[in-house]
Parts: sequence; C-alpha cells; structure tokens
Amino acid sequence: MPSTAQLVTILSVWSTVGFASYFALRHWLIREQIVGRLASHDTRGAAESPHADLNRNFIVRWLYISGFRAQSAQAVFLALTLLGFLLGIGFLAVIYWSGAVTQFAALLRLIPGGVGEVFLPIAWTSPWFGGILLTLLPTLYVRAKRRKRIQHIEQDLPLTLDLLATLAEAGLSFDSALDRILQTQPQERPLIEDLRLFQVDILAGRSRIEALRRLMQRVDVPWFSIFVSAIMHAEQVGSSLAATLRLQADDLRMRRRERALAMAMAIPVKLLFPLIVCFLPGIMTAALGPIVYQIVQVLDSFLKGALGG
Repeated sequence: MPSTAQLVTILSVWSTVGFASYFALRHWLIREQIVGRLASHDTRGAAESPHADLNRNFIVRWLYISGFRAQSAQAVFLALTLLGFLLGIGFLAVIYWSGAVTQFAALLRLIPGGVGEVFLPIAWTSPWFGGILLTLLPTLYVRAKRRKRIQHIEQDLPLTLDLLATLAEAGLSFDSALDRILQTQPQERPLIEDLRLFQVDILAGRSRIEALRRLMQRVDVPWFSIFVSAIMHAEQVGSSLAATLRLQADDLRMRRRERALAMAMAIPVKLLFPLIVCFLPGIMTAALGPIVYQIVQVLDSFLKGALGG
C-alpha cells in the first residue's frame, strides 16, 4: 500500500493539473465569446451566426458535423471532458488509497514459475488506463455519433441520387426535384436535415455554388463531396444536370459494389486472429495433451525408479 506522502503527491499533481485546465478552459471560452461578439457586426456573419466559426475552430466543426449543432455544444463538451478528467483523478485516488494495485501485484507474484511477473506492468498501468478512459468518454461518444451519422448518410445517398436523377430526367429542375424528395423523406435523417439547410441557404439569397460549397462542408463525407463537386462543375460549365446526376448515381452504385466486395474479401483475414486466439489453443491441447501427459508419466516413473535405486 502506498504511503501517505505518495498519495498526497499524486493528489497535489492531479489537482494542480485540474485547476490549470479549468482556468485555461475558462480563459479560452471568454476569448471565444469576445471574438464572436467582435465579429457579430458583419451582416453576412450574422446570417450564419450559429456556425460562423466552423473553419476557424476545430472542436466546433467536429461537433457540428457529428450532429451537435447547438450554440452551447462546445461548452458542454469541454465541461464534460473536464468532469471526466476530475472523475479520473478520483478513480486513481481511490484505487491507490485502497491498495488494490499492491494486492493485485502480490497475487500475481504468487503464481508459480514467475509467470505472474510478466503481467505486473498491466497491474501497475491499468488504473491509469481507467482514468484516461473516463477523461475520453465524451470524445468517444462524439466519435461514435459521427460514425453513425456517416453511416446513415451513406445509406440514404444512393436512393436520393436515383430519385434526383429520375426527376431531373422527367424535366424538373434541381430545386424542384430536391423539394419533392424532401417532402417524402423522414425529417430526422442526417442527409435530409443538411439538404434542408441547403434550401434555406438558397432562400436566403446565396448563390447555388456557395450554397453547395457550404453543404459539402457541413456533411463532410467523401462520397457526398464527390457528388456535390460534380453538381458544382455542371453548374459552372452549363452541362446537363440530369446526365450528371445519372452518372453520379451509377458511379455511386459501382463504388458501393466494390466496397462490399472488398469487405467480403477481407473477412478471411479478419477471421485469422480469432481463429488463432480461440481455436488454436484448444486444438493444440486436444492433440498434444495426451502425449504430454504420457511423457510426464514416463518421466515421473523414471525419476521414482532412479531415486529409489
């Protein structure tokens, strides 16, 4: 069990780091608020006020494209990260104060043959991994939401492209076709939400190229960025929008087919590790166990005979 001086040192270091992080976070938030107020005189910036600093602030942009688009998203995320950091400090203090690490290390040393000595670094570092995990919980949650959002967009994009191409070939303009699609799709889907923001940008007076560029920045998915780039190119050069949409829909289907084939071909490689870890020890035990047992019996009888003689 660690001494009182060691515990006081650990708590002092972590408390100092916690207070320093709190004051740095507070100073940064105050600075961000002042910069936002100074930039509020720009009318164009005021029109896009909730998300005017997407290109300037990495955390705001990351939270925005992950679906957390409230004004207080950044402050809540940083506050939860700080809370997780403090919980990690408390977790480490409780673990070291209770002596669980020392007891676990003592149990490992009792394993015969010195095998437990190999796992001592795991016993020493596992509390720190727990503290780091508590600190990173908000980050991991936002990352999971971002991956889920990308998955939903990639699921909805092929159908949306097919519908856009079909309606454009029927003679509707891009805006009319998009409006028809948005009326029939679920409102809570991420792709539909961003396309509605694109319509809002158009109604606010922005040009189609600028609205498409903002749409590409909001979604930030490679497949969708390729589609938006093709639409922007067709808009600039004046080519047929229906042909562009149909070509993009066919290309997207081909990309999905190639991706599915690549995932299917990667299955044997992914199965290799669980086969080695889970099945190979059992197979080796079943195949070599009787042989090893007979060898041990022969050696035991030989040693008994030699010592008895």
